[in-house]
Amino acid sequence: MKFTKMQGLGNDYVYVNCLKEKIADPPELARRISDRHFGVGSDGLIMINPSDKADFEMEMYNADGSRAEMCGNGIRCVGKYVYDYGLTDKTQISVETLAGIKHLDLTVENGKATLVKVDMGQPVFEPDRIPVKAEGSMVVDEPLEVDGKEYRMTCISMGNPHAVIFVDQDVRELPLEEIGPSFENHERFPKRINTEFVRVIDRHTVQMRVWERGSGETLACGTGTCAAAAACVLNGLTEDEVTVHLLGGDLYIKWDREKNTIYMTGPAEIVFEGEWPE
Repeated sequence: MKFTKMQGLGNDYVYVNCLKEKIADPPELARRISDRHFGVGSDGLIMINPSDKADFEMEMYNADGSRAEMCGNGIRCVGKYVYDYGLTDKTQISVETLAGIKHLDLTVENGKATLVKVDMGQPVFEPDRIPVKAEGSMVVDEPLEVDGKEYRMTCISMGNPHAVIFVDQDVRELPLEEIGPSFENHERFPKRINTEFVRVIDRHTVQMRVWERGSGETLACGTGTCAAAAACVLNGLTEDEVTVHLLGGDLYIKWDREKNTIYMTGPAEIVFEGEWPE
């Protein structure tokens, strides 16, 4: 089986062109191929499939084999993959995901896609649709006790569930390996949760680290970055356009309040190609 390893700000996945390849057991392959010691090493597996609803379908699995609805960094790489490998010559494409159809706008230089702008769709705030156990119509600046300590969370779905936690300290100092699993598996999150730890620098800039369900800490999370930007606006901390500094680099997020749509712009890169024995 031929594969391509790609990354968006260090959020890396193994990509397989399933217009040509067939994968019998995607969850098992995701677990094996994602292992950083015995496999290729990645945050998960992304299959590029044909679609009768869009130009392509993105079928995604986390490193632990669990199915994921969407990944902002992952879908940017899908856009680069299908253009750079000649699956399409369009610079505006649609991709079917479990979180709905996403629209991508590619910036092309010297025949290769370099930047990808993604229409990430509408943020979802209703607790039962995220899902999170809570009263009321939204979860904004609500207390959450984790390991005996109280945090304040704002919960949003961008097709997958996110809890945004605002902190005062440099996020690089947080003991994420210790606290991340406790957030991910907290009883208030029926389908587990992706957790974003955010420090606001100014009205247009924030710093963030992320603990992703099923994968642990990653260097970047596209849907999480969108959720964090929306949470900043809901809490009155930033403007509608914000640059988010992640461990893997920067993403640029704009929440168009009139359309109630969030746009994410960032890079995508090919790391290497290879063949996986089956």
